Amino acid sequence: MIKPAKIAVLLAAYNGESWILEQINSILKQEKVLVDIFVSIDLSNDGTYDLLMDLKKKYINIKILDYGQTFGGAAKNFYRLIKDVDITKYDYVSFSDQDDIWLPEKLYRGVSSIELKGFDAYSSDVRAFWKNGETKLIKKSCPQKKYDFIFESAGPGATYILRANIFSEFKKFLLTNWEHANKIDLHDWLIYAYCRSKGFKWLIDSYVGMFYRQHNDNEFGANVSLSSYFTRWSLIRNSWYFGQVFKISKLLKLTPPNRSFVLSNFMQIRRKKRDIFFLSFYILLFGNKISE
Repeated sequence: MIKPAKIAVLLAAYNGESWILEQINSILKQEKVLVDIFVSIDLSNDGTYDLLMDLKKKYINIKILDYGQTFGGAAKNFYRLIKDVDITKYDYVSFSDQDDIWLPEKLYRGVSSIELKGFDAYSSDVRAFWKNGETKLIKKSCPQKKYDFIFESAGPGATYILRANIFSEFKKFLLTNWEHANKIDLHDWLIYAYCRSKGFKWLIDSYVGMFYRQHNDNEFGANVSLSSYFTRWSLIRNSWYFGQVFKISKLLKLTPPNRSFVLSNFMQIRRKKRDIFFLSFYILLFGNKISE
């Protein structure tokens, strides 16, 4: 009989008392895999730490990293998890936010897809949901493009599953480039960019294994409303977006894309046609302002 895969789930928490119990319960209920949950808690002012310490007493597969640091954002909290968690006895590594809900076969579907199809890493579509009961499919599984990793992530990092050896390669890269990597505001984008730039095979699955909670405390929520489009437009206009593009490119020793590059490769820069034309339109109008 084939042994179930051992998976280290890295969970970043901050003021998550309202949701984290539901999320952890959904991880503990994962089927056909063996799971350990490693939690890093950004210094919080609610009951997140006490709640998790109580859970740790109840479940031996919940591990709490030393508490008391202020990271100031989810990405830096995840970088801390990647740096400090020893994954030598695991087959795979996954990432978790504090406020989503996983379906029971989420992880098994991911590791099975990696094994059966010969991939190195995995992510998937998700279904966003709101307090009022509204839900919406967030499709990330459009065909990958040659340069999409420079301009976007593979989707929410909480859908990511990496082979342990691939994770270890990224960890070495992160530790070697610690100062500059910590200037990348989206850990999931950096992980995807690193893997694609190194030629690792990444599967973006159309399967939905996770409910992606939307609320006012999301750092970056689902891009499904008019207000979310305006938010992303402002991130482009204020240079944040292209600043991240340039930082990721330099960190990976890629030539930072200029206006000419984007326009000559515009069909290869994003996966969704809507995003391709949105970004290309911006470049045409304001391309002279693209800079780090």
